[in-house]
Amino acid sequence: MPLNPPHRLALSIPPGGEYIGQPLPAEEQLAQLFLLAGASSLSRQNDEHPTEGSISLSEAYRVCYQATRQHSKSFFFSTQLLPSEKRRSIRALYAFGRMSDDIVDHPDSDPAYALAEWVRKVQSPRAPANDPILLAWNDTCARYEIDGALVNELLAGFAMDLTITRYQTFADLWLYCYRVASVVGLLSMGVIGAAPGATSYAIKLGVALQMTNIIRDVGEDARRGRIYLPQEDLRAFGLSDDDILSGVYDDQFRALMQFQLARAHRLYDESWPGIALLPYDSRLAVGAAARVYRGILDKVAANKYDVHTKRAFLTLREKFLMLPRIWRDIRRLSSQ
Repeated sequence: MPLNPPHRLALSIPPGGEYIGQPLPAEEQLAQLFLLAGASSLSRQNDEHPTEGSISLSEAYRVCYQATRQHSKSFFFSTQLLPSEKRRSIRALYAFGRMSDDIVDHPDSDPAYALAEWVRKVQSPRAPANDPILLAWNDTCARYEIDGALVNELLAGFAMDLTITRYQTFADLWLYCYRVASVVGLLSMGVIGAAPGATSYAIKLGVALQMTNIIRDVGEDARRGRIYLPQEDLRAFGLSDDDILSGVYDDQFRALMQFQLARAHRLYDESWPGIALLPYDSRLAVGAAARVYRGILDKVAANKYDVHTKRAFLTLREKFLMLPRIWRDIRRLSSQ
């Protein structure tokens, strides 16, 4: 599998069941988002009084801390292992991504309009003075000279969820995983640093992490009408969309899940050497994130691949017990 498959058409299935091709370049994906939302109806932020209702930068970062702690115990756990300045900026990145994702997954109103408004604010030169997440994120972007093109790739990934509910092949799904997860890794490297050659490993780790999410959340996504598992894989194991949406749990489904787990494990294996290309003070945090998330796959297997009614997770105690072995493996890797 190439690191960045050629730009091709991702596929969505509207209620009628007919496949619709969509262009994948980030600029076009975001342009389509604004068309969906009705660009002319989007409000314009008043920048004349940027301090009105403003909050402090330290308070903004505190909000990102709380968001990370509340929404991702595994990510919060691993980021505890980073130096303080890197830790707060990585948590600003998490909060930014989480907010962007929640706009699509848990909208208060029209999700296309809400996401388009959010993208407009993100791309504005100045963050709203009363938005803690954007204040912290803008500060992080300025502090580390974060690549705006990568930010747009991330936002385009969330925009894909508005119109794409099916992926024909793993190559199609790869781009989605790259955007919503691998790009987070690349943005993280902008904060924590990395030696030349780390990019390819970060991309594979991101895809592995997102595949873990997809595997764990099959049932939850099905209840939203989404199926991320590639259509070609469903067909290969004699399953249909209706089987996934109705929660079929039989030998064919378990075989499908075994196949998905094996693919994700392979990506984790291939990405692991990249840990040695990270700064010494960040290796344990990234290694822990990779291993803890990989542990979710083991929980899925222990649950006999029932991802419809059981949510796979690791306890805090289990995570702590993993740390000595993770550290030994990192030291061994670094000495090679």
